[in-house]
Amino acid sequence: MTGADDIKGQRGRGSRIWVGLGVVVVAVIVVGGIVERRMHVESLSRQTADAAIPRVQVIEHEHGPKTRTLDLPGNISAWYQAPIYAQVSGYVQMWYKDIGAKVKAGEILATIDTPGLDAQYAASKANFDVAMARYKLAQITAKRWKALQGTQAVSQQEVDVQAANAEAQAAEVEAARHEVSRYAALIGFKQIVAPFDGVVTARLADVGDYVNAGGGDVSSHGTASELFSVADVHRMRVFVSVPQDYADIIGPKLTGDITVPQYPGRVFKAKFLATAKAFNASTRTVTTELVVDNDKRELWPDSYATVHFTAPGDPDILILPEGALLFRAQGMQVAVVDDHNRIRLRNVTVGTNLGTKVQILAGVGLHDRVVNNPSSGLLEGQEVYLVGSTPGYNDVGASAMAKAPTSENTKDDDVRAMPSDQGTTDAVARR
Repeated sequence: MTGADDIKGQRGRGSRIWVGLGVVVVAVIVVGGIVERRMHVESLSRQTADAAIPRVQVIEHEHGPKTRTLDLPGNISAWYQAPIYAQVSGYVQMWYKDIGAKVKAGEILATIDTPGLDAQYAASKANFDVAMARYKLAQITAKRWKALQGTQAVSQQEVDVQAANAEAQAAEVEAARHEVSRYAALIGFKQIVAPFDGVVTARLADVGDYVNAGGGDVSSHGTASELFSVADVHRMRVFVSVPQDYADIIGPKLTGDITVPQYPGRVFKAKFLATAKAFNASTRTVTTELVVDNDKRELWPDSYATVHFTAPGDPDILILPEGALLFRAQGMQVAVVDDHNRIRLRNVTVGTNLGTKVQILAGVGLHDRVVNNPSSGLLEGQEVYLVGSTPGYNDVGASAMAKAPTSENTKDDDVRAMPSDQGTTDAVARR
């Protein structure tokens, strides 16, 4: 019995050992899991806290350009351009100048056959002759009655009547003379003449067409159009709508380079002529008129042109990209990162809009680190992390802003409101 008890005791001790080992293993697993979970929680908390801090990219200011350039569409008009209508009714007898013909002032463009007007002119001359004959008879009669004045043969009343009749006939003669002059002037309008030296830009009349007095050629739809159009093109007017932001460049010394599609690479020099001195309420632009010489008649009326303006800039004024501005209830602001990497919101005064950049007149200093493209959720005093630029997205712009342009390292020290054709071509070539 002693041997059996020993065997049972050994088996009991073995079972307890295995149970103890199992408990230890379970405890180790539980404790390890708790520790690992706590480590994961702490790591996640650190990552969450780190992710809660915004990442921002800072830029430096850029000095204002020494010159400002502006490319705008323009419309070329003739120095003078006149539509020519008929002043008498009739049929076109013949036209002598076609489109593109050079004409001198007073040169005949066409003649109009007016049989009705000719008859009226002849009748007015006949009426004048009748009035003249009556006037002469009334004059002779008045002289004879006046010679008998004071005798018993005639009364004073009769003498006065004959004198008044002579004066009335004189007035009839004068009226008839004016009627003849009126028809003579209308007869002169049978010839359509050029009002000034220029070029015929339109001919809307043909032989046999009926034209109405003062209304031109009446079409089948009842509308009237001119018979001819003549333009003086020795000089040309160029009309440009200048944006309000650039209105300060308008003045007597303003010049512009004119380019037109039909002459690639050619530049025509234009000078300031006049400005409307009032903005269009719908476009916020002011109509400005330039003048360009056209001795060789290369520019044509109603052509489209690109006008390139160059104006002096102010290098002392700092500029920032438009993306750095914040539009808030407090006004225009920028986000600045201080020495402790915290956000400071500052109100700024904006100057001239230079297209993709704006002048900053006040609110930031030379050495302030301005946040590029700030989020609208940035708050005053909020901590941020500074990061570099994103390759292929904002690295070119950031590097350009990090280095303020100087006369030594900048070829084109200007800011354009519209890209030039050359700049666009270069950009496409680089891609």
